[in-house]
Amino acid sequence: MTKRKRKPVRERGKIRLSQYFQKLLPGDRVCLYYNPQFPAGFPKRYIGRTAVVEGKQGRAYIVKLKDGSKEKRFVVMPIHLKKLK
Repeated sequence: MTKRKRKPVRERGKIRLSQYFQKLLPGDRVCLYYNPQFPAGFPKRYIGRTAVVEGKQGRAYIVKLKDGSKEKRFVVMPIHLKKLK
């Protein structure tokens, strides 16, 4: 049996609107993480990786990250991004 990914009990059912509508600027560094309430737009193996915001596409953001020697771009909803300081 595989273990399902879940939110902690105290956060289950809660959507932080400030995180959903967060504003990011090109050049901001973000951490990719998976919010199980919303389908992710990137492969699971990139969870926890640091990326750089390149721009915006609709409500989502285009993020760039390095995978070995290659640069890859993903379109990710802001609910899956945490801004790094």
